[in-house]
Amino acid sequence: MIARIWHGATPAEKSGDYLTLMREVALPDYRSTPGNRGAYVLHRLDGAVAHFQMLTFWDSEEAIKAFAGDDVTVAKYYDFDDAFLLEKELRAVHHHVYDT
Repeated sequence: MIARIWHGATPAEKSGDYLTLMREVALPDYRSTPGNRGAYVLHRLDGAVAHFQMLTFWDSEEAIKAFAGDDVTVAKYYDFDDAFLLEKELRAVHHHVYDT
């Protein structure tokens, strides 16, 4: 299994609206992709900035390609992101997940 982590930040005053869009648009998009094993939004306020981490789990790199495109490290963005994000990070980070 592969964990994919993406980070984004918004002004704190926009974080509630952005969190709603992540719940209503992004999470269903992730979860509807075959090979997705789970998707979670992590949210943290740090003064005037709100941080978001998307933590998703995938069966394989091929499943991530179906979601993100051929270069699986490239971050995927939605139409609404430009109105919220302070900057667009170019890459998502992947980790192999092992259990006992």
